[in-house]
Amino acid sequence: MSSPSPSRLTGVQWLVCIIAAIGFAFDIYELLMLPLIVRPALMELGGIAPGTPEFASWVGKLFYVPAIAGGIFGLLGGYLTDILGRRRVLTYSILLYAFGAFVAGFSTSLNMLLVCRCCVFVGVCVEFVAAVAWLAELFDDPHQREKVLGITQAFSSVGGLMVAVANGVAVGYALDLPAVQMPEFLQSMLGQIKDTNAAWRYTLMSGLIPALPLLVIRPFLPESPKWAQKKAAGTLRRPSIAELFNPQLRRTTIITTIMFACSFGAAFGAIQHMPQMVPGLPEVKAQVESQVKEKAADKPKPEQMKIAKLVEQGVAANVTKVQEVGGLFGRILLAFLIVRIASRRRVIQMFLLPGLLIMPFAFGFAAVSSLNLTYIGMFLAGLLTVGQFSFWGNYLPGVYPMHLRGTGESFAANIGGRLIGTSFAWVTSTLAVQEFMPGSSPTEKIAYTACIIGFSVYLVNFGLSFLLPEPTADAASAE
Repeated sequence: MSSPSPSRLTGVQWLVCIIAAIGFAFDIYELLMLPLIVRPALMELGGIAPGTPEFASWVGKLFYVPAIAGGIFGLLGGYLTDILGRRRVLTYSILLYAFGAFVAGFSTSLNMLLVCRCCVFVGVCVEFVAAVAWLAELFDDPHQREKVLGITQAFSSVGGLMVAVANGVAVGYALDLPAVQMPEFLQSMLGQIKDTNAAWRYTLMSGLIPALPLLVIRPFLPESPKWAQKKAAGTLRRPSIAELFNPQLRRTTIITTIMFACSFGAAFGAIQHMPQMVPGLPEVKAQVESQVKEKAADKPKPEQMKIAKLVEQGVAANVTKVQEVGGLFGRILLAFLIVRIASRRRVIQMFLLPGLLIMPFAFGFAAVSSLNLTYIGMFLAGLLTVGQFSFWGNYLPGVYPMHLRGTGESFAANIGGRLIGTSFAWVTSTLAVQEFMPGSSPTEKIAYTACIIGFSVYLVNFGLSFLLPEPTADAASAE
């Protein structure tokens, strides 16, 4: 006897899905700004040359210090999601990262940029947990729930594609856009902006966009009905981090935390360093030489360097677009596989096993030899790595009971992914400037280091996948 077909989405369910999709899209939009803007931002705000130890140190700080803040406050946000509700926490987390990104566009120092990025990261870390818990509790039919989680998370890659496009637009029209000026009453305290038409500033300020629809739709958003019912009845148990390590959940918590860290390690330790590799590719060097000769051959060296930076940023934005298209395909593939393959181990292994070949190809070969091969390598690396993020968004709500859902998801996503996983950005930046690393130039060293890190975390993840607990049939509806 076949099970009844799931009912069509109601207006309220559509509204929740739309806000969750916007939140997922701009989560990645905000995070992927940094790889696109870190090089020009460090050169302007700190006068730091790429390839130097100081440059590597600040890249590591800008990637990892916000991740520490996000991991700590994100875990607190997951706990508050179980205490205060999914809707309220999700709303304020989106507002936090949107306004944090906008203010970052006015940065007059590296420390100011760092503080703003911490605010962005905290908002992103909290939003993911609240949105996943909210969606998981909105649908009773397991297949419909899996589809909704898979499809809405696919918008994360749309966000990555949008930030690449936004950065490309900013690069192309930076000189024609209004100057970014620090308000006069703040100049004495924060200082003045040097390059008021820097493309990286406009890219950061575009992060305000998700706050606009949220302010309009917020009054019509409902709370998670299941959470609200138990809260009103007084039957909702109080969450506890210690409960994540009881005998029933200990293995789940430990394995998912380490694997989530490895998934993020591939992204932050390899993929997000691609913009630093692009300037070393032969085709990009040729484009820079051609553009400088055509537009600034008789101009001072600073003007020539500005032209060169714009060319390099433009190519990096194009590579990022291709990578994000690959990520979108990966999320769509995950949404297709997750409702057709019962074993969650098998699903994640279908992304991990090919990655053992793709990561060395993308970073150990393509990124140091050919722009065209780099496009192919980054498409495939994005597909396999980003697809894993959607996997965790589907998997985690099914292994924790309702009163622990936000806390459990937050521990794996924020302690594992954001706190530990993003530290690989610092690891890669630090190792890439060491003499013992292969490569004859800074761009080659960062590429080979990313290759080693990317392959290593994929290998660890593949080994741990055999220990990953399968969700029980009733876990998603447990109290």
